[in-house]
Amino acid sequence: MSEGAAPGRGRLVLVATPIGNLGDLSPRAREVLASADLICCEDTRRTRALLSAMGITAGGARGDRLRSLHGHNEADRVEQVLSCVAGGGVVAVVSDAGTPGVSDPGALLVARAAEAGATVSAVPGPTSVVAALVVSGLPTERFCVEGFLPRRGAERRERVAALMAETRTTVVLEAPGRVAATLAELAATDAVRRVAVVREMTKLHEEVWRGTAAEAAAAFAVREVRGEVVLVIGGAPPPAPMSDDAIDAAVRHQLRLGSEEGPRQIAGALAAQLGVPRRQVYEAVLRLRGEEDGRRRE
Repeated sequence: MSEGAAPGRGRLVLVATPIGNLGDLSPRAREVLASADLICCEDTRRTRALLSAMGITAGGARGDRLRSLHGHNEADRVEQVLSCVAGGGVVAVVSDAGTPGVSDPGALLVARAAEAGATVSAVPGPTSVVAALVVSGLPTERFCVEGFLPRRGAERRERVAALMAETRTTVVLEAPGRVAATLAELAATDAVRRVAVVREMTKLHEEVWRGTAAEAAAAFAVREVRGEVVLVIGGAPPPAPMSDDAIDAAVRHQLRLGSEEGPRQIAGALAAQLGVPRRQVYEAVLRLRGEEDGRRRE
């Protein structure tokens, strides 16, 4: 337990570590890793090497501070970590590279810690997702993170179709051996969609390739890809606005169903279904319902 720590004053700290360049480790990250009672990490060998490079010992008053935390044992580690935190200890969580919890272990541990009322904080820093996004040249105002796609089958096809229909910029993590196949799938859906292929961020052979999906598929089909790869995919163009005639047809159909709901309720449901402004549908409901009432009186 850290010097001066008291029961109930412990915390869980997610620490971002370099994605390539060791110079990106922040002074605060170094401080937390040097003083933490436990360090949970994906691969103890990689984290031990990082600590050694930073001049930080993996040992402590109670021996080796490193504990593995990966996809296969995260659920089993939770109680041990929470017990340490509850006793006043500081537990640092790192992934092999970047920010833990984003397509890496850590999210389940944080959720359980939050449920238990433990203090959870973060030392922000390197992340391949944001780094690739900001150098891609694609819109950054609204974006989403897909993470790793399923490797094959119907689930993969469904996810590819969904991300190609997404209007926001999408960030996808991909293994180097599957980059060519993924780009070919994107190109088959929308050949002119803008994409960026970002490889080996912050490392000696960093590369940012920009172009259309078709150009990317052609370029990467004939080359061997090595290193960490992030794909950034431009958003789908917004759908064409629905015509007034189409809105009127939808409203007439709804009115023919004999709904007893008022104009506001009808307009709200139809607007959500059609993806158009509620006021536009509301005005159509009032107009067409008025025309229908007029015909009945004739």
